[in-house]
Amino acid sequence: SWSYLHFALCDRSHPNLPLLPSSPSSSWWICLPRGGVETRISLFSIILGLQPSPPCPHVSQTMIPITISRVNQFDAARLDVEMSAMLKEQLVKVFSLMKPGLLFQYEPELDAFLEFLIWRFSIWVDKPTPGNALMNLRYRDERAAPIAGKEVRTGLEGPGLSVSQKILYCISTVGGQYLLSRLQSFSAFRRWGDSEQRPLARRAWGLVQHAEGLYRAVSFFNLLSFLYGGRYKTLVERILKARLVYGSPNMNRAVSFEYMNRQLVWNEFSEMLLLLLPLLNSSSVKKFLLPFSKDKSASSSGDEANCPICVSSPSIPFVALPCQHRYCYYCLRTRSAATSSYRCERCNEVVVAIQRHGSS
Repeated sequence: SWSYLHFALCDRSHPNLPLLPSSPSSSWWICLPRGGVETRISLFSIILGLQPSPPCPHVSQTMIPITISRVNQFDAARLDVEMSAMLKEQLVKVFSLMKPGLLFQYEPELDAFLEFLIWRFSIWVDKPTPGNALMNLRYRDERAAPIAGKEVRTGLEGPGLSVSQKILYCISTVGGQYLLSRLQSFSAFRRWGDSEQRPLARRAWGLVQHAEGLYRAVSFFNLLSFLYGGRYKTLVERILKARLVYGSPNMNRAVSFEYMNRQLVWNEFSEMLLLLLPLLNSSSVKKFLLPFSKDKSASSSGDEANCPICVSSPSIPFVALPCQHRYCYYCLRTRSAATSSYRCERCNEVVVAIQRHGSS
């Protein structure tokens, strides 16, 4: 049930005279719903811009979709852990001259204190944590995030965490980790899981194990949801509706791609060496490089009466055949058994057999 209304713009001082000549270019046909006079007049005034248009209840107002790098969020969490470890290392050095093992029994309290310091000087004062600052991230309250409108340009706008969210974040992260570590150490010290304990202790141990298993399972499903949507990395962030977003839409790269590529190459090369070095025989490598050495007489120099391996007088002298150089029996026997083509340490000739010194 719609009706069409034909109108022309008129001067307010002379309402009977059109502001523009009545022509097809200066007049409009407007489709209005059938209804009372007040409804049609109000819609007509809204179209002419005489009053602001109220929000339409049938049109859904959604936020600007933004995508935050999941790698950046994981890296920020890892950097925060490294920062806490560095602070802990410096704090432990202060008590290095005190009684050994003094800080071991207070390690959960020390970790909680350091985590509280990081929270106090970052999240509590509306600043990002060290890891989030390096990754250009900050926490935003998703409950108060603005919808699409004039005040939203990039989708990153929105207030930080409220006071209640900050306090709950501190209680759940700092206090939760401290209580869990203390409960685990106390239950292990009291041997709650032993069959010889009282039924109440065994039941408490079972509840702790089931609660921990349930938390790990829920955290795993939250991780899958984060990998799919990229919104909340931890359960605490999901419960508190605290989302990590970019602090600035534009950020200059602090490290060039050339440096990053070089760093990756050296890291892979060092890992390859750490994998291959234990598999290599140092004596075999030394013998392989011996012909290319400039000082080829170094292997034949020295006292011929001493064993070239342990550099001492042989207690049970044996000779290598066919070069007839003297060795200790155990030194020569172990080297020959370890390598099928063992070469003499003095002349680099292949040892085919060993013989007791002085025997025919």
